[in-house]
Amino acid sequence: MRTKMLAVAIATGLTVSSFGAMAQSTSADAQQLADLKAQLATLQAKVDALQERTDAQSSINVSTQQNIEALQQAPAAPASSWADNTKVGGTMFADFTNIDQTSNGRKTDASGTGLDVKRFYLSVDHKFSDIWSANLTTDFNYVSNDGQTQVFVKKAYVQGAFAPLATLRVGSANMAWIPFVEDWYGYRYVENTVTDRLKYGNSADWGLHLLGESGMFNYQVSAINGGGYKNPSRSDHVDFEGRVGLQPVKGLMFAVGAYDGDLGKDTQTTPTLHSARRYDAMAAWNRDGLRLGAEWFKADNWKNLTTPATDTASGYSLWGSYDFTRASVFARYDQVKPSKDLDPSLKDTYWNAGVAFPVTKGVKVAIAYKDEKLRNNTTVDVHTREIGAWTEVKF
Repeated sequence: MRTKMLAVAIATGLTVSSFGAMAQSTSADAQQLADLKAQLATLQAKVDALQERTDAQSSINVSTQQNIEALQQAPAAPASSWADNTKVGGTMFADFTNIDQTSNGRKTDASGTGLDVKRFYLSVDHKFSDIWSANLTTDFNYVSNDGQTQVFVKKAYVQGAFAPLATLRVGSANMAWIPFVEDWYGYRYVENTVTDRLKYGNSADWGLHLLGESGMFNYQVSAINGGGYKNPSRSDHVDFEGRVGLQPVKGLMFAVGAYDGDLGKDTQTTPTLHSARRYDAMAAWNRDGLRLGAEWFKADNWKNLTTPATDTASGYSLWGSYDFTRASVFARYDQVKPSKDLDPSLKDTYWNAGVAFPVTKGVKVAIAYKDEKLRNNTTVDVHTREIGAWTEVKF
């Protein structure tokens, strides 16, 4: 481009020179020379303007190339690391209390003052993708009365969340009933729910768990080994537990559940003689700081699977609490008939009451009193009183 412009300029100059020579011979040519000079000036101005545009375009091209090279050399955004998709947490239930227990009027070895770390869960959640994830939760407990220290794997499962109503967990995971009721009760760190307290169910077990929730409807069904998370051994048949819940308005929940199986006790050398069955129902309210709830259960042959005799247990639990600005008050009452067929007069009566305080984020402390009586009309008369402080720590 620049070479062509230079050639044009030279040619124009030569033309002007030729006309200048001719102008010396005739005066008529003077006017033509003036016109040619004007044309040359106009042409020169256009050449200068074109040169400026060419230089500007060259600068833009150089700048663009520099920007491209800078982008090519810039480091790529780092991919999500393992830590970004992993969460570590923990929950501790502990108490410092005084227990006064008597059996037929005599104090037992369970009496005394001490610290119990009843549960300490450490959990790791890792997300592989929007669908797949995994969980590992260990369970540690120490009881001062018998010096027992144990560590278990409570939950260890792989989860596939395919849809709101289709989440599959494979491994040891929460069962359908006890953890569900605990969420509505709200004071698990003070006391287990009634079926858990009297060992008519497990909070977690090994197997396949299908669950989901959408709008007012929720459910879970599990096919499990039956022995609980502490006992992953196999038996001749799998057990089943299921739950269906309905929340017609926010804060109000109705749920029913059922269990059927051999509790992991049907082996080749010791077959079971009966099936264990449990039927559950719950109605609960939790909104604006007010919790109210009622749980009922009926269990058939739960504790006598291998004995010829059959038996039935049933009971209920009522609870309530209210959250004030800086404290909460709570109370609960349980009544259970543990052996309606073999020992009809045997009855377990339990109640508690207390005040809870939020210490800081993730830490709650409750000051409470518990009272439990297990009695029949003949030989059983166990009375347990406990007073002290209970705490829940979550992180």
